[in-house]
Amino acid sequence: QVQLVESGGGLVQAGGSLRLSCTASRRTSSNYAMGWFHQAPGKEREFLAAIRWSDENTYYADSVKGRFTISGDNADKTVYLQMNNLKAEDTAVYHCAARTNPMRIYIFALDRERNYDTWGQGTQVTVSS
Repeated sequence: QVQLVESGGGLVQAGGSLRLSCTASRRTSSNYAMGWFHQAPGKEREFLAAIRWSDENTYYADSVKGRFTISGDNADKTVYLQMNNLKAEDTAVYHCAARTNPMRIYIFALDRERNYDTWGQGTQVTVSS
């Protein structure tokens, strides 16, 4: 089974930037979409952004549009999350996820956790105000 490893988290001041990376333990063609979620203390995990590899279409939560950018390497199935203009409320553990189900999926359905089947352990992002 493919494992996902996130990196790039850390402490940053409000208004600053971070770039998160998520790499798979092995290259596999059975990876059809990837997404980023975050979970703040005491809150449910929330969707941030997703990319579908078949057409490299992307989708963002309203809360991060214009601030975060998802990108990736289709060959390596590595995904990045560029986060700009960070706010204190962005403080959370950031998880990447992969969808290995080959059934084609509507891009707007990639905001639902149940449409992913592989998750990373997460990387902490702390934004100081």
